[in-house]
Amino acid sequence: MDRIAVVSDVHGNLTAYEAVLADIDARGIGQVVNLGDFVGKGPRGADVVEMSKDRCQVNVRGNWDDFIPGDPERLSESARWWRDELKPEQLPWLATLPRSHDLLMSGRRVRLFHASATSVHTRVRRVHSDAELDGMFASTELTGDGPMPTVVGYGDIHATYLEVRGGRTLFNAGSVGNALDEPTAAYVVLEGLVDEPEPAPFGMSFARVPYDVEGEIAVARERGMPELEEYAGELRESRYRGAWRPWHQS
Repeated sequence: MDRIAVVSDVHGNLTAYEAVLADIDARGIGQVVNLGDFVGKGPRGADVVEMSKDRCQVNVRGNWDDFIPGDPERLSESARWWRDELKPEQLPWLATLPRSHDLLMSGRRVRLFHASATSVHTRVRRVHSDAELDGMFASTELTGDGPMPTVVGYGDIHATYLEVRGGRTLFNAGSVGNALDEPTAAYVVLEGLVDEPEPAPFGMSFARVPYDVEGEIAVARERGMPELEEYAGELRESRYRGAWRPWHQS
């Protein structure tokens, strides 16, 4: 059986990323797919990009990766800080990443992207309509005209979940660096036979990895990162900007 680790939304949190990659190595998983949002929110986007180039066989563009390389004059002061923290050559790398990735595993067509099949900026929350669910499996300009998937995985909302309906499986890989469902790093493991067109055993599991939250916050403080208190609150309490209502469900 082949195993693939699906990670997402590292957001410059190198402490969490190193812990997750160490856990992936300990499990003997050889392939990593990253669903984007390498940068923003956390203090070490440049290091996360370099590590992703080295460790991930597939890297997909997220919404932060899409807008941060743009015109700096149109960015907020905080966003410019995260942009300036990157190396110049990393900006075009982020901006030109693919927006989706398809694979065949145990007779299932698996499609992976950051936020939705519509756009890297179109969010589909855990509580969604039937039309939004159908849209996640649609062929669009973002996904191309390949065969309709039976399994779709994404990130963006920073919270894990699994939904199976009508023979289709939708899952969210959660967030490595900014989880908003519990204060540990999350990722997903897919298990099956890669490139096998016939039905074969297939599995999916969710992994949670503890990491040094206070150490990560200390790095952000030492570097003078903007929006530090909001970031610290999210890492410690898994509440978006201190709000009690989970943003991934509203």
